[in-house]
Amino acid sequence: MISADSKDKQQETCSRFGASYVTCDLSLKVGISRNIKDGVWPLNGLRIGPESDTCGWYIWAGEKFSGESDFFVPLHASHLQEWVSLVLPYLGLPPGWGFLITEQYEDVWEDPQLLKPE
Repeated sequence: MISADSKDKQQETCSRFGASYVTCDLSLKVGISRNIKDGVWPLNGLRIGPESDTCGWYIWAGEKFSGESDFFVPLHASHLQEWVSLVLPYLGLPPGWGFLITEQYEDVWEDPQLLKPE
């Protein structure tokens, strides 16, 4: 369950960027890069439509996105607080949105291409 404080921050983030708020069920999984806890910057996230036991978020660290099949590992969203808490305010962004952040920088955008079937 998402805390009231986290939900408020997520709704505030959505409001700042004109996005609708779509809850991220913390019992579902995200795809996360293995290097996310290595201090690599920036942090990136893209949300596609939820499917099966996932919430649609793919989160990675660094400048480059990899298409390698083992680049992302599954992680229950409830563990993001321990793994990479800086992303928590962005988890309410709806499918079709993404972010790139550091401790001093923030870029958030809508990308309708994320919702197109492959």
